Amino acid sequence: MLLKSLVIIGASCGLILGVSGTIVPWLSPKVFSPDPHVIKKMHTALLPYFIALSMTTSTHSLEGTLLAGCDLRFISVSMTTFFTLGGLILLLFRNLGFGLPGCWWTLALFTIALLRLISPNGILYSEHMTHYEPGKASTA
Repeated sequence: MLLKSLVIIGASCGLILGVSGTIVPWLSPKVFSPDPHVIKKMHTALLPYFIALSMTTSTHSLEGTLLAGCDLRFISVSMTTFFTLGGLILLLFRNLGFGLPGCWWTLALFTIALLRLISPNGILYSEHMTHYEPGKASTA
């Protein structure tokens, strides 16, 4: 019940954040810069910008759920993997000339916590919560 509430609240806040964060540069881009080249670049990045902003709040609430479920190994491995692969993807996108949209698409890929929660061995499908009870934490 709490997890469903977190997902609904995270998705709602993310949608509000994504819409409000995207409308401003879309409808009045001169707030940020009067240069038409900067405005054109901003408009090319609006879709990944919207997706990244929308997913951020849900991802954070779901990561909090993983922390509460003491799934520390998955969080540490996923954060290390994302940091490493995210940097490599950014380098690749830069070399391929994706520019600013490539940065936002890389950030939009940061939804790994959702995959763990909906996986068959995740906390949602656990019949017994004994695996996820707080206990003595080991170093990761």
